[in-house]
Amino acid sequence: MKKTISLLMATAALASPALAEDLSVVGSWSSLPLHNAYEAPFWNETLPAASNGEINVALTTHNQMNLGVADVYRLLGDGVYDVAMTVADYAVADAPELEGLDVPLLALTADEARAMVDAARPMVSDIYRDRFNSHVLAIAPYPPQVVFCNAEISSLDDLEGLKVRASGRMTAKFLEALGAEGVNVGFSEVPGALQKGVVDCAVTGAGSGYSAGWWEVSTHLLPIPLGGWDSVVTAINLDKWNGLSSDMQALISSQIASEFEDPAWASAQDALVNDIACLTGNGDCPAGDARDMTLVEVSDADFARARDVLVDEVLPEWAERAGADWAQRWNDSVGATVGVTIATN
Repeated sequence: MKKTISLLMATAALASPALAEDLSVVGSWSSLPLHNAYEAPFWNETLPAASNGEINVALTTHNQMNLGVADVYRLLGDGVYDVAMTVADYAVADAPELEGLDVPLLALTADEARAMVDAARPMVSDIYRDRFNSHVLAIAPYPPQVVFCNAEISSLDDLEGLKVRASGRMTAKFLEALGAEGVNVGFSEVPGALQKGVVDCAVTGAGSGYSAGWWEVSTHLLPIPLGGWDSVVTAINLDKWNGLSSDMQALISSQIASEFEDPAWASAQDALVNDIACLTGNGDCPAGDARDMTLVEVSDADFARARDVLVDEVLPEWAERAGADWAQRWNDSVGATVGVTIATN
């Protein structure tokens, strides 16, 4: 009888599914296309289905939780939740070396931006491990960070003397080098700031600006990627990651690369073209009603001047803050990919 009971218990154990792994996930801005089109479907549907029910996900976003954006990765490292994703630039106060991930104007297409991200990824992985006790799962883009102005502009030179909301610290330094005043304003506060004249212009992704209604308080659009591609890093708490089985780690890594990261990058270039059409009426708008912002054509002279400012002033200043070792790592990875070298003494 004892043998029979033992056999039945063993059989039941084999037939029962393993205990499901619960993941608490904090996504990026809930109103923006990256979350709605890619993050939410991946975490709510794709990954649980691929795991055959072995992964349960509870998804929210940092703005729905009223988290300060600078706290997202700090709290992740403390284990307050398991997975988090937001713009890497939000964390540069804790990790100035992280600014090297998303440098303005070095990538003008999605393919170029992804090549930069792939080159930087080993460096970024080390930063997140050491600074935020976390493991990097994915790096996805917002569309290029362009310039919305509630002022008449016709070229890059016209930003001189204007107050401009930057999308990150390196962008702010870049704007200051152009003679503009970089102003720190939260994303959700920008429409009011533009309307009240607190800022004259603001930098964000074209699609983000369309979704957030910036066209209501802006007149001119300068489609030069002054804010880079605003890379969004998805990371998992390192203790949580190390506690998963190797099979579970492999499943998550494979799925997030093929079902989240790759599709987000694949749509990035077309998204920019479509978003500009939606904001200006120059072309078809698949997202809804086209608006009538004035499209400011970017000249070769604008690009040349911007590149000179970046290479001669902005990157050397970052190298001083980040340290020579990080500058050299950047030269050997991202710099080698884009053909730029920061002088290190």
